[in-house]
Amino acid sequence: MRIKITSIKALVLIPLFLAATVLTGPLPALASFTLEDEKRIGQEIYDRISEAGLLLADDPLTDYVDEIGQRLVKQDDRYPLDFTFSVIRSSGINAFATPGGYIYVFTGLLRLAEDESQLAGVLAHEIAHVKSRHIAQMIAKQQKHSIASLAAIVGGALLGGGEAAAAVAGLTTATSTTLSLKYSREHEEEADRLGMSYLVGTGYSGQGMLDFLKIMQFNQFYSNTIPSYFLTHPHTSDRVRYLTLLLQTRYNQLGKTEIFGGFARYQTRLYLKTQSPQDNMRYFAELTGKDPNDVEALYGLAVSQSKAGRFEAANGAFLRALELKPSDGEIMRDFGISYFQQGDIINAVSKLNKAYELGSRDRDTLFYLGKSYETAGEYSTALDIFRIINEQNPDDSEIYYNLAMMYGKIDSLGESHYYFGKYFKSMGRTSSALHHFKTALDHVPPRSARAEDIKREMGNTDSSPDSEGDRPQEREGKPGFRGR
Repeated sequence: MRIKITSIKALVLIPLFLAATVLTGPLPALASFTLEDEKRIGQEIYDRISEAGLLLADDPLTDYVDEIGQRLVKQDDRYPLDFTFSVIRSSGINAFATPGGYIYVFTGLLRLAEDESQLAGVLAHEIAHVKSRHIAQMIAKQQKHSIASLAAIVGGALLGGGEAAAAVAGLTTATSTTLSLKYSREHEEEADRLGMSYLVGTGYSGQGMLDFLKIMQFNQFYSNTIPSYFLTHPHTSDRVRYLTLLLQTRYNQLGKTEIFGGFARYQTRLYLKTQSPQDNMRYFAELTGKDPNDVEALYGLAVSQSKAGRFEAANGAFLRALELKPSDGEIMRDFGISYFQQGDIINAVSKLNKAYELGSRDRDTLFYLGKSYETAGEYSTALDIFRIINEQNPDDSEIYYNLAMMYGKIDSLGESHYYFGKYFKSMGRTSSALHHFKTALDHVPPRSARAEDIKREMGNTDSSPDSEGDRPQEREGKPGFRGR
């Protein structure tokens, strides 16, 4: 989507632009609101959001956003605090910064962006607000609130109401109402100017920042919902004109739309993780209708069809996607998982092994490969694979259970009971855990290293009774695309 501007009335901005320079001096002194205050309040807000379960934690998408953000941060070392970049699970179109270098992006905004440079432009703008201490300046003027109460006020805005996600989506609005915090025209101009310098200095195309602002503006005009990003980032038309002027006069050199790469794949994963299979089938089918050779759309459609049990259609979409991109390990992996769910173990093993060879060596590839070998009766091979996963993810309760099952199937009862004990312990079922640990001791040499492991586990297991039964929940073979 590209919105063409037919006229630019920017004369009023020319004197400001000619006088503007990127700040390189010391941070402004705010006696009533110190950097330590910023850090404390930012941490408190982060903790409240995290405790509400609203962050997309331990996810490759969060790592990707953080990598982009940290690269942008390096363009200006005036701000001494570390930056933390997080993704919030919400369909809201928003991004915001809080004191202390905490920057949040909503999944709704990530779905709307068209390339990496546009996302980087949003992050650069928010980084500039923090480095310029715009939020700190506004808070310092709030004489009616003590510094200690600010985090609680913002936290209340976050978690108030019946639905936490909706409350977070209204964070900036609620905070602005309570604290009268709204970026001024001068704040926005400075954030755009500095943000553009960070963006271009990192190697991105400066056009990304302008293009995404136009997309947001288009969404504002042609949607029933005003993007919440505009509620505390006002003066959109002025910003479009100012950024256009910057690009025409200062930042007209070519830059990259992607540096880290893979933005389209992250978006595909995001849809698969946050939308229903039915919604995704409609969405990706529409994209493939426009471009039958769109690999990402074919991949998303195939996974969505498989989740919905439409395996024949899914097989066709997977095959077409791999014809266009045969070395894509993720597509190969999910094709293998789909075959496993269909009960076609021969093809599942073939595709999952190929995915591993192509470099897709994540937990999903190994887990479903292990389950496939188990289903085929090759228990020793399955056991080897589950042991690899256990080394990589030592606290994975599901792997404890599968290790226990595999050791049982090869009549290694000491190891089987040991891992059942680990499984039940991780699930909080202490009496069951102690039962299996005690049984395991009967099947291992008394002075062996494993016997010492078992005694150690028993020693730090709470012996209070639990209310659960002794049988584990059967977990194997359940359909579902983990982590996508």
